[in-house]
Amino acid sequence: MKMVVGSPGTVGGLLLRMGQCLFSSASIAVMVSASGFSSYTAFCYLIASMGLQALWSLGLGCLDIYALRMKRDLHNPVLVSLFVVGDWVTATLSLAAACSSAGVTVLFVNDLQFCRLYPQLPCNKYEISIAFSFINWLLIALSSLIMFCLLASA
Repeated sequence: MKMVVGSPGTVGGLLLRMGQCLFSSASIAVMVSASGFSSYTAFCYLIASMGLQALWSLGLGCLDIYALRMKRDLHNPVLVSLFVVGDWVTATLSLAAACSSAGVTVLFVNDLQFCRLYPQLPCNKYEISIAFSFINWLLIALSSLIMFCLLASA
């Protein structure tokens, strides 16, 4: 397998995983700090999806640290195929959660004018959390593409 920037067991891969973990954790933190988020299913789904993403990225980040410290090669086809499937699943869940939450927020802000009528709704926090989740999705999509290219080159 070729050495690609962002592949498992490299500094680029570690940075990519830590970025995913950081943005998913930031999305969770901002959404949890918004009062009343638990009343909306899309926001709860976003929290669950970002939690799974944070755990997946943290686990693979720890594996990258191990590989870097022990100078191990993680380009085993079976291991890379596991990374591909895990990245695809978490990318799909992350995109679905971000889009559904964005849809609810657009409904609140633009269509129903809830944010103007009910100033106690923390619409800005909802928007920030969703922005973090979309950035996280971009990182996981990049990681998924890198893993697929690695698997295809095997």
